[in-house]
Amino acid sequence: MIRDEIKAAQIAAMKAGDKEARGAIGLIQAAIKNRDIEMRTGAAPIDDDALVVEVLQKMVKQRRESIAMYDQGGRPELAAAEAAEVAVIERFLPRQMDEAETVAAIAAIKAEIGAVGMKDMGRLMAELKARHATTLDMSKASGMVKAALS
Repeated sequence: MIRDEIKAAQIAAMKAGDKEARGAIGLIQAAIKNRDIEMRTGAAPIDDDALVVEVLQKMVKQRRESIAMYDQGGRPELAAAEAAEVAVIERFLPRQMDEAETVAAIAAIKAEIGAVGMKDMGRLMAELKARHATTLDMSKASGMVKAALS
């Protein structure tokens, strides 16, 4: 379970005196706890690891956007701090599908559901997310889906 890995990593970071890792892991745990609180009032609970991966992916996306903004603003020290947090967060994410694997998954789903044009993009994206949400960057996948359906 990813939560257990995160907790063990926090303990290891505390013992090693690694303040940066401990801080980033603390942020991860806070984001997961916030998501748990949101889910209490929501619909049926989803798979725990999927929930944690979703939170981690969102955190990575936010930090990458911040890095780009800091680089544009001439603040390399803040960009470096965000990049360090990204490195810690990515330790807990499952291996992401590479471009070839993504294209193959899109082609398989496209053939399976009989998608032929852009009108089928929503169905194809929904099926792709249902099957590969934890191992796929959906923002990159949407461009690949558009290319496959064009």
